[in-house]
Amino acid sequence: MRLILAEDTVLLRASLTGLLERLGFEVTAVPDGAALTAAVHERVPDLVLTDVRMPPAFSDEGLRAALALRSTFPALPIVVLSQYIEPDGAAELLAGGGGRAIGYLLKDRIVDVEDFAATLRRVAAGGTAVDPQVVTRLLRRRAEPVAALSPRERQVLALIAEGLSNAAITRALDISEPAVGKHVRNILTKLDLPPDDNTNRRVLAVLTYLGASETPSVQGRFGFNGPSVPG
Repeated sequence: MRLILAEDTVLLRASLTGLLERLGFEVTAVPDGAALTAAVHERVPDLVLTDVRMPPAFSDEGLRAALALRSTFPALPIVVLSQYIEPDGAAELLAGGGGRAIGYLLKDRIVDVEDFAATLRRVAAGGTAVDPQVVTRLLRRRAEPVAALSPRERQVLALIAEGLSNAAITRALDISEPAVGKHVRNILTKLDLPPDDNTNRRVLAVLTYLGASETPSVQGRFGFNGPSVPG
């Protein structure tokens, strides 16, 4: 799998390159957003893995490069790997491409390299991977739309936002799958969103349009301190 890595810190770039190559990726490493853009245009990869803050201003150059690339290549799988959460850019990135083949992970919450590699491969195959802390920041931006939901529906909504399927929500909440299906239908109805069985579209809808002041945590169940959302 061909992967372009954008990371400005020399030691981290070298470390990630070595790690990813040992895990079976063919890595091209670049130091900034401009180099990332040029590398992708030269040879569209199977996956882009980029930091957020890079030269010259160390603000959101990597994320802005990712957004521009996603506009040019709508199907390009992109994973943001950063210490920082940029809510506006994250929401825009997750909204692109129908919510497919996209991820936003936090560096200091990855605790299992094999799971990390598996997450990258799932995104490359069209899946979605969003750290729960990113989900929470995005959801807290707008609390009003969920006021009509029951406490259980808010729990289900939080798990939908983290990318869990109905079956996974059944296991997480220890309720029946028909009950989960009913909650999902109620959520979509109350929020005036059309029912859709596509998990990525459900994640996209939640991250783009909804908000919640309190989001239940399901940390640690997927090999890093946050879930790899199934695609």
